[in-house]
Amino acid sequence: MTQAKRKTVTRTGTTVEQMVRAIADMIVSGIMVPGERLDELSLAARFEVSRTPVREALRELGAMGLVGREPNRSAIVKNVEEAHLHAMFEAMAELEGICARLSAMRMDADERHALEREHRASMQLVRAGVPEGYAAYNTEFHNRLYRGTHNDHLLELATQTRARLAPFRHAQFRLSGRLSKSYEEHDRIVTAILRADATAAGKAAYDHVSIVSDASTVFAVARG
Repeated sequence: MTQAKRKTVTRTGTTVEQMVRAIADMIVSGIMVPGERLDELSLAARFEVSRTPVREALRELGAMGLVGREPNRSAIVKNVEEAHLHAMFEAMAELEGICARLSAMRMDADERHALEREHRASMQLVRAGVPEGYAAYNTEFHNRLYRGTHNDHLLELATQTRARLAPFRHAQFRLSGRLSKSYEEHDRIVTAILRADATAAGKAAYDHVSIVSDASTVFAVARG
């Protein structure tokens, strides 16, 4: 992979969150390969930050299973372990199911209308075939489900778990036809919530994340 191509996917003056996203995308997409060393000084120079945020970013990437480190050695890119990825998605599916079920029971009228309005608007992104735009919308869609539980602890758990899976969930939108399928899966969740059907909402959300898991695993593991 040429240095020029790598430069196009990095960002300067980044926050830890942005750095994690950029490095994770490079790893999941195969720009950075398993066994490649991640030198703190080089990364700090690339992202125009000090070594402190670089270390924090590497710790978060380690929690995602993307980076490993041996004592007194540089961090290295790890192979994506399918079992680890499955375990995280399994937990996420359960959490999303609970969130959708509680949202169907607890969302107020304004929250339901906003959920439906933004969902319908996302069809424009599907028709235009804009993966990055849809990915950003997708994050907010799921955040609405978490907030709709009106349970701060559950919101925190779901948000933290989702953050660890973010690069894999994002990768799904590189697959052909995934945008329209995601929209259809969202539609089942939204319809159930608008009907205050907690059981159907929970099942639709659980099934959605299970499908995302299959799509993301195929992409992530295949690239290794």
